[in-house]
Amino acid sequence: MSTDFILDELRELKALNLLREYKTIEGAQGPYVYINGKSYLSFCSNDYLGLANHPKIKQAAIDSIHQYGWGAGASRLVSGTMTLHQELEKKIAEFKGTEAALLFPTGYMANLGALCAFVSKGDIVVGDKLNHASIIDGCRLSGATFRIYPHKDVSQLESLLQRSSGYRRKLVVTDSVFSMDGDTAPLTEIAGIAKKYDAILMVDDAHATGVFGKQGKGLIEHYSLEGKIDIVMGSFSKAIGSVGGFIAGSKPLIDFLKNKARPFIYTTALPPAVCAASLTGLTLIQEDASLINRLWKNIACLKSQLSKFMNTITIGSPIVPIILGSAEETLSASQKLYHYGIQIPAIRPPTVPPDTSRLRISLMATHNEYDIKRLTETLQLIGLLKCEQARATSG
Repeated sequence: MSTDFILDELRELKALNLLREYKTIEGAQGPYVYINGKSYLSFCSNDYLGLANHPKIKQAAIDSIHQYGWGAGASRLVSGTMTLHQELEKKIAEFKGTEAALLFPTGYMANLGALCAFVSKGDIVVGDKLNHASIIDGCRLSGATFRIYPHKDVSQLESLLQRSSGYRRKLVVTDSVFSMDGDTAPLTEIAGIAKKYDAILMVDDAHATGVFGKQGKGLIEHYSLEGKIDIVMGSFSKAIGSVGGFIAGSKPLIDFLKNKARPFIYTTALPPAVCAASLTGLTLIQEDASLINRLWKNIACLKSQLSKFMNTITIGSPIVPIILGSAEETLSASQKLYHYGIQIPAIRPPTVPPDTSRLRISLMATHNEYDIKRLTETLQLIGLLKCEQARATSG
């Protein structure tokens, strides 16, 4: 079979300003990164607390390698379950206030594994229109009837559940913090509706863990919903500064996933050093409240800076999109920022809906006031803060 279509589609993507290319980071992650030997101020990392290069996390990984080696050698149910996997699962359950937890190699696998395990043909799964791609893929692959409600529209969610009495199981799934818009789900209302219609509720708390709540436990803690969410998904690759995903919930739920979640059953376990890094990241969040405080101080600083140029602006998380609409304009803006030493890639379809291409600003606790001022001054310099099309929409 000819593969000429590959080149044709690549040319088409380039013509539409939708071709993706990456820039290689030389060295560690941080507020400043090196690309081609030059320093760039980075506002695109999900390392919200700046832990990816924290000395205690690095040392924990090094010490673990000396004791446990690197690879886990097999899947968890064969011989890949090691001491640190169990320690981390216990730590997650305590942190999230659940009976048990289960590790997955990535957050993507956690969502895919849980959704495909809990629902199938004869069931219905209902999700927010702007849920993460891993949730959407899990819903589609599950074989269940998949229905979408408009973004954060709880009345439409309830309407869909009202018409779902004929299904064996009902599952509602939502992000807590939406990764491209930075706004938060109305979790209290969603939890009430799910309970009313006897639906399982699954919440992806990946971008809220380590960011929201007095103890950084996530948006579930922020809304005092501990114990009211059936399936809690999270990730170590954002604020915790490591890698991997997890599902937390009741012990029977976790035992069920151990036997039913294919991405867990058929994937080699995370290296023990990764678990050591994640354990240390969780400990740092619990022991040092200043990390989260510094992040929210920076969020307030950016809001103050942007309010000088915009009459109304709502920022409710470290993720602040400046929506420009066209892919061409957004790519051009990203390239101009890069010219001035600021790294913010252009986010374009299919990552976001058509005509909503954007610059996704992502703040870290390790940014400072000067960094944020430099960002807003550069945005002004290239004309974005004067452009009527540019608007920050979070909250």
